[in-house]
Amino acid sequence: MNSRPFVILICVAFLLSGFCISHAQVSKFTKAQVADQIRKVEDGVDEFQKYLNNQGDEARSRAQSAQSSGTTPRRRQSSSSNTQSRQDQAKQTKNDLEDAMDDLNRSTNRLRRKFDPTSNYLETKAQMEQVMDSARRVNQVLTRGNYGTQASRYWAALRVSINDLARCYGISPMAG
Repeated sequence: MNSRPFVILICVAFLLSGFCISHAQVSKFTKAQVADQIRKVEDGVDEFQKYLNNQGDEARSRAQSAQSSGTTPRRRQSSSSNTQSRQDQAKQTKNDLEDAMDDLNRSTNRLRRKFDPTSNYLETKAQMEQVMDSARRVNQVLTRGNYGTQASRYWAALRVSINDLARCYGISPMAG
């Protein structure tokens, strides 16, 4: 008896069962559960952007009040070119974070728009991958810059929500 067809049949059955098991693991979430995760991410993005906007407003307010009162911090005693260089760097860093957050906000909104009319949430996996790419960009900008502990806490909470959503789609989560 030739055992080669039997071995091939066993291999095909094994591969097929592995595919079914992995597909079942990805699809173990209901659409309502995934919708709730998307809502958490959207709310987190909005809260983080609100925090960043408030921080910018407070910094401008402090600078204006210091300027109008005539008090200047000791740091101003350094050379003006050095000060200008630091200001330019801070402005660029702020712009990088704003751009990355705007991109994350757009990608989460796109995910929601595509997600709502679908019957199977896995049809929006491509949009979720875009959310992950945008989130990784925000993560890189925050890692390079010095935004303080409060910003790090807000981002850590948002990153957890994004990673939870990624797991619903079977996408590898972001590293911390």
